[in-house]
Amino acid sequence: MPSYQAPLRDIAFVAHELLDFGSHYQQLAGCEALDPATFDAIVEEGAKFAAQQLAPLNADGDQYGCQWQDGRVSTPPGFAAAFRQFADNGWLGLDKDPQYGGQGLPPSLGFVIHEMLCSANHAWSQFPNLTGGAISTLHEHADETIRQRFLPALIEGRCSGTMCLTEPHCGSDLGLLRTRAEPQADGSYRISGSKMFISAGEHDLTDNIVHLVLARIDGAAAGVKGISLFVVPKIHVEADGSLGAANGVSCGSIEEKMGLHGNPTCVLNFDDACGYLLGEAHRGLNAMFTFINESRLAVAQQAQAHAETAFQGALAYARERLQMRATPRLRPELPADPIIGHADVRRMLLTQKAYAEGGRMLTYACAQNVDRLHHAATPAERAAAARRLALLTPIAKGILSEAGNEAAQLGIQVFGGHGFIREWGMEQIARDVRITSIYEGTNTIQGLDLLTRKVFADGGEALAELLAEIEDFARAATAPAELSRPLLEQVNAWREVSAWLQERCGADANLVGASAFDYLMLAGYTLLGYLWLRAACQAEQALASGSAEADFYQGKRETARFYLQRLLPRAALHRTLIESGSANLMSIADSAFAR
Repeated sequence: MPSYQAPLRDIAFVAHELLDFGSHYQQLAGCEALDPATFDAIVEEGAKFAAQQLAPLNADGDQYGCQWQDGRVSTPPGFAAAFRQFADNGWLGLDKDPQYGGQGLPPSLGFVIHEMLCSANHAWSQFPNLTGGAISTLHEHADETIRQRFLPALIEGRCSGTMCLTEPHCGSDLGLLRTRAEPQADGSYRISGSKMFISAGEHDLTDNIVHLVLARIDGAAAGVKGISLFVVPKIHVEADGSLGAANGVSCGSIEEKMGLHGNPTCVLNFDDACGYLLGEAHRGLNAMFTFINESRLAVAQQAQAHAETAFQGALAYARERLQMRATPRLRPELPADPIIGHADVRRMLLTQKAYAEGGRMLTYACAQNVDRLHHAATPAERAAAARRLALLTPIAKGILSEAGNEAAQLGIQVFGGHGFIREWGMEQIARDVRITSIYEGTNTIQGLDLLTRKVFADGGEALAELLAEIEDFARAATAPAELSRPLLEQVNAWREVSAWLQERCGADANLVGASAFDYLMLAGYTLLGYLWLRAACQAEQALASGSAEADFYQGKRETARFYLQRLLPRAALHRTLIESGSANLMSIADSAFAR
């Protein structure tokens, strides 16, 4: 079983050298005191918790799983104790509002911690991650009474949180939901209905669970415009924060899943459960998007985190496994060489490395915009951050979940037959990461969101700003032209295919649906190319200055070369697929699928 160690040197490279978090924090209200030394000290403590407390629970959690009996769920041994330690040490409130018990640090620091938790134990990390999303949603949309009642308990870890969207008859089509909300004389509501696929919906880690539930108030319009959002605790919470009687919430079952066995995926039944309206009536989906968007970025990190662990395991194995003779020989005194000397193994390892490290750059760049959204000094800066983040979020979720799955499969391949065996850990990574391309909307849904809401909706202004930024950097880059030229070509292709789609989608009702996934991948590969070119330039500067870490920076430079020459060209294929149109998908009759 591979042992996870946080890649602290690479985290520092991205945070301090590539994205300059230190200067960034100086421009954020309330974050000025977070200098690089303090940042590193906090990250190192998070790394210790991830490696020492969570990683040892990962395989056992997968094999033991969660157990359901009579509506109660027990988590794997050690999970509850780890959560208690995590909460007692203040991690849940790291970037939360001090008014409710948080520490007020910037969200980007929380992103770094979240990555390490996911790499060490994805299933366990879901509990604090969902709790964090519930905290953010309540903080933004609840009135002060509700905030005071629930936020301190969530931040202290006495309570956890969930998001309750999906119902048995509807998946991502939330306009079909049937859960009802009946108004009461005291201003509360009675919530009735069933939800499914609720991660961490019932467990033994905390005394209470706060569910954020989408429901339709009696008499509301059909479709998404009639949906409202409610906070529904498992156990009633009194005005002073103390726990009261059980609410009408029960767990009907948990799912038998492909992966993430250590986190329960629940069917929840709401039987006249007491709930409280969050935000405006009939605008619940708007409020829930606070949680959904935060979760989409979390899913991007989950996938990137798996790429990291797959790479760590595969690299260690490739350095030790002796098979055949490499050219040139690495160990001529032995009958065979370590497989890291073989070209195809290097192709797989470099692909994993490019995804793990490039994904880290992308998620941390997203995190900087989350920081600005909450802490920037002016409304104009916050608006600019919101516009950029809206564009980046579906791209990050889409490309990194696909990349994480590819990296996991490559991990199995590097191990060969051993990768197919449970004890080596690669097959668990492949099972656990698979959900990331489905979570928070499939990747085609991410592509549809990107095209229709983020590119077409504003006349392409947000995209034009991003493409201009990439072009300006690539033209001025100190890296060799052989690295910047392919990026400039793909930026131009991204611009041209965007215009091509907008021009033709009115005449072809299926063109956007047929193109959404490929457009998302084209965007993702190009965006990662931009970040890798920046990393190459940073590495060139360090090498030119005579850095004592020549191996590290050479690794950065050569991985950038590999990405820009070997992986970025995939974007061109996606353009070709887009421009093939929708007829090759839609002209076949339903009956012609028969065999």
